[in-house]
Amino acid sequence: MDMKILMSSLLFLATALMVFVSVLCYRKRHLPVSKTMVLIMWAAAFYAFGYAFEVLSRDLNEVKWSLHIEYVGIPFVTTLWFFQVIQFTGTAARYRKILALALFAVPAAVFVLQLTNDWHHLVYERYNLNDEGTIPLYTTDKGPWYKVHSVYNYFVLLCGVLLFIPMYWRSLPIVRKQILVLLLGALAPMFFNLFFWTGLSVDLTPFGFAISGAAYVFGILRFNLLRLTPLAMAKVFETIRDGVVLFDYENQIVSYNSAAEEVLPELGRKKRYPAAMGEVLSPYPELFERIRAVNDKDERFPFDRFREDRKKYYTCSLSLIYDTGHVLIGKMLMFNDITELKNSEARLRENAQQLSELNAFKDKLFTVVAHDIRDPIALLVSLTELLGDELAAADLEHAELVRELKGQVQSTFHLVENLLDWYRSQKGKVVFRPLGWNLQQVVRQALFLSGAKAGMKQIQMTERVDDNLMVKADKEMLDLILRNLLSNAIKFTGIGGCIEIRSVLEGDRVIVSVSDNGEGIDELTAELLHLEEPFLKAMVSGDDSGDTRFGLALTREFVKIHGGRLWFNSEPGIGTTFSFTLPSLADARDGFDDGGTEGNTDESDFGGR
Repeated sequence: MDMKILMSSLLFLATALMVFVSVLCYRKRHLPVSKTMVLIMWAAAFYAFGYAFEVLSRDLNEVKWSLHIEYVGIPFVTTLWFFQVIQFTGTAARYRKILALALFAVPAAVFVLQLTNDWHHLVYERYNLNDEGTIPLYTTDKGPWYKVHSVYNYFVLLCGVLLFIPMYWRSLPIVRKQILVLLLGALAPMFFNLFFWTGLSVDLTPFGFAISGAAYVFGILRFNLLRLTPLAMAKVFETIRDGVVLFDYENQIVSYNSAAEEVLPELGRKKRYPAAMGEVLSPYPELFERIRAVNDKDERFPFDRFREDRKKYYTCSLSLIYDTGHVLIGKMLMFNDITELKNSEARLRENAQQLSELNAFKDKLFTVVAHDIRDPIALLVSLTELLGDELAAADLEHAELVRELKGQVQSTFHLVENLLDWYRSQKGKVVFRPLGWNLQQVVRQALFLSGAKAGMKQIQMTERVDDNLMVKADKEMLDLILRNLLSNAIKFTGIGGCIEIRSVLEGDRVIVSVSDNGEGIDELTAELLHLEEPFLKAMVSGDDSGDTRFGLALTREFVKIHGGRLWFNSEPGIGTTFSFTLPSLADARDGFDDGGTEGNTDESDFGGR
């Protein structure tokens, strides 16, 4: 095969390869580095394409036209590569446009001078017919601007290499491979270009660009070249809030971020990296040994140190880094600052201790209430009852005053009783023993016990409860629920009023209602009942409703223990109905205790007789 045909065919293949690389890069054109790579490949493609035509040229005129095609790329390709290095490394980001104008001034001048070379001969002084061989057809005597351009190309190439060297040593392994690919893309053409300066008449530089194209294809497909530039990776690395330190497979510190330097200031004192781990971490022998010993799995461990007279706490995560062949290539250490969490835990422990002490004091306080206050008040209740009976019998003028005193003492005693019941329920000391009970008998017992108090106000109390209706409940709790609701109804019902207890079965629940025609519920009590929380603060309200509110709160808690709920309807001046639910018992007479007095009537009157 003719040498010209062979060489031109190879040059056309090199052109096609570089066009293919530009297409791959164009897919990632949103990255500035990729746009520059497209321009580099097109410049190299014009160089190779034009040189192929120069090889096939038959006269001087065709040679000159071929050179015009070549010089669309020749002046710019090396400068474009250097500009790509600037983008890749993030150099002079603020002055990128001004720098581009300065860098491309010489290539633009060479391009214009070559187009007008026949007027001034500053690029090529003369063209000489090649009598010794067929390639090239003409040799040239180089002009001053050709030499200027050559020196400029080697200068920008050297600058690019110098920018890459420090980045290479501080980069991750995958980024190092990308840097090597880009270096090969520049050095291969320059290496072939050196043969041209040794006296070889054939310019092998385009074949160097073919090698560059092959290297770029390999880098894009194998190392994700241009997928994420080191500048972007560095920004991600620096913006991580946790401290990160990278080690190579020899346990040398390769890189770290600013957050890591805050944890270990010794990192910033070392001027050159990679650095031996032992030199930097010598003040922390335990940390050094931990990192050095890990070779088979990731680890997490605590780390703390004093800094600025304050102890700092960290959780360290040590991860192993593998390449695609599952070969260990390094380690990554991350510091997560948990100082505030530790301080919060300390404050919580302190608060818990204080709360425990307060609870112990509260327990002592309720013990005093139970033994040193309840018993004297109970005695006082008995004394006022005896005194009231004697004064009433003697018809003395102070009998009414004593009856009022008796009422206040009894109210205080009931409040203390309710308070102690609530305290036992909150401490878990109230034992819940649900059994089957005849609801009518339990209600009648509660009405019987409240009859004397209702009789004093001539209040008529009735019950409408089915005599076969059974509920599953704790007898003591159910008595307290009914006692509180009846006591409140009597208290707020006027003389000659009426109170009614009724029940209805709905599915597996029994709804029990206590209705009166009294004055209704005041706004504060209604609001507190809707809060769905114990309202101890109501006890200190200072009015006569404090014990009522507390009794209702305790009633609601005991209803909840039974799995039910308590609600009310009230209209001022018309009356109030409190309702609550209890679980029903299917078997009417099996397995229940007698709740009190017997009777089978559907309607009964208590009090006021």
